[in-house]
Amino acid sequence: MSDIRHPRTDQQTQDPADIEDLQEQLRAYRRQIEVGGGQRGIDRQHAKGKLTARERLARLLDPKTFVEADAYLVHKCRDFGLDKKPFLGDGVVTGYGKIDGRGVFVSSEDFTVMGGSLGAQHAEKIVHAQRRARENGLPFIQLNDSGGARIQEGVESLDGYGKIFFENTMASGVIPQVSLILGPCAGGAVYSPAITDFTVMVSQRSNMFVTGPQVIKVVTGEDVTAEDLGGALVHNRTSGVAHFYAANEEEAFGIVKRLLSFVPSNNREMPPRGESTDPVDRETSEIQSLVPEDRRKTFDMREVILALVDDRNFFEVQPLFAQNLVIGFARLANYSIGIVANQPKVIAGVLDIDASDKAARFIRFCDAFNIPLVTLVDVPGFLPGTAQEHGGLIRHGAKMLYAYAEATVPKLSLIVRKAFGGAFIALASHGIGHDFVMALPTAEIAVMGAEGAANIIWRREINEAPEERRDEVRDAKVDEFRRQFSRPYTAGKQGLIDAIIAPEEARWMLVQALEMTIRQRKDRPDRKHGNIPL
Repeated sequence: MSDIRHPRTDQQTQDPADIEDLQEQLRAYRRQIEVGGGQRGIDRQHAKGKLTARERLARLLDPKTFVEADAYLVHKCRDFGLDKKPFLGDGVVTGYGKIDGRGVFVSSEDFTVMGGSLGAQHAEKIVHAQRRARENGLPFIQLNDSGGARIQEGVESLDGYGKIFFENTMASGVIPQVSLILGPCAGGAVYSPAITDFTVMVSQRSNMFVTGPQVIKVVTGEDVTAEDLGGALVHNRTSGVAHFYAANEEEAFGIVKRLLSFVPSNNREMPPRGESTDPVDRETSEIQSLVPEDRRKTFDMREVILALVDDRNFFEVQPLFAQNLVIGFARLANYSIGIVANQPKVIAGVLDIDASDKAARFIRFCDAFNIPLVTLVDVPGFLPGTAQEHGGLIRHGAKMLYAYAEATVPKLSLIVRKAFGGAFIALASHGIGHDFVMALPTAEIAVMGAEGAANIIWRREINEAPEERRDEVRDAKVDEFRRQFSRPYTAGKQGLIDAIIAPEEARWMLVQALEMTIRQRKDRPDRKHGNIPL
């Protein structure tokens, strides 16, 4: 006979009234959570043309996919009367959801709660979301709208920033991290976006600065507005702190969605494949007309990029900063690629301090997330001058050289018109690690341009020529240098380039090279990490 004891059938059940009370309590809590700092705060946010923290997540994420976490946390401050204002959630909404069906973790600061200021619990919520994103191999997206550290909580708020920075650093190169600046972002708060991979700012809404206008006025006497000091245009065009400039919040969310479509969820995955009917062997004969034969004439390298990539779809990154260099994402044969290209329209596409920094950071992101690199070259060299030399051009240029040498993803290079000096080494040489280097038949590859080289090599002959024939002799020597030293066939004979191609073959040749190298594996020395010249 079994010893199993059955529960008593007359056991008392929970009173339905108690259940209803508990359910009503839950509904009350949820109403309190959803209203944040209260309706007045929401109205003020809307009056500024800004969305609330929850409205932003509703527009960023796929419908009905957001799951909130840590909604019941309250701040630790018991002074200054804040004990009477617990504010469930402590001024930030965190959790996870999906964008175009792919999982992401998010945090969205709520300016209606104490100006979105960061306290200990506020920070813990963000850190929790960051850590879970890294552990689950999913992107982390943070929406910043905060007055900075919560003064009432003292150094605990500062320590909270430290924890956030640490998690940003641990996730760097492991998962994509994106920051949207949708309001003020000041003091210590600015360094988390600076560590993340990409920063999006909104016109007339976003501000980022270490020290605000009021403090600057007191300390230095300088009178500057928040917009002029750290607005969206300043950081997109001048400082290079931001990567994307949006007209409004809706456009900012669209930028993030498009960005994520090119990148994998983590560093162990390959980027998502695209869907295109653009033939891989489509001829690109228009490149011949796009690139002028006259080397003194400029052209828009973006048009060459559009001719090469699938469906003429190019997503440019940092389009307003260091415009002498173009970077961004596209696809070839449905493979996601990163493009680095000189821009002859702007200071002849020369490399300078800002362009070097811009390239280096982008190259390292692509390498970290298995995105092949395609470099389009038309560069006369590095920018000369005391301002560049004294500003550390050597150090900044070395960052780009280091980034290319360090990268193990496929690196394909097409010399469109010219590649001179150290710029050739960085952008197109096997020596630095480029896997497949091609050149158009009109390209020039040399230590320096023909004009400068002829004046050095044949200086005596040019100077000794009769004055009336000196220009004629100089032009003849320039042509001689081009024939003997800078034609791509010379480099080809030395094994420095792999192929000399016709313009109409460019897309097909890049696709073939990409498909042959997409699975390559490269060994690197066993080390803790390198020491990039920062």
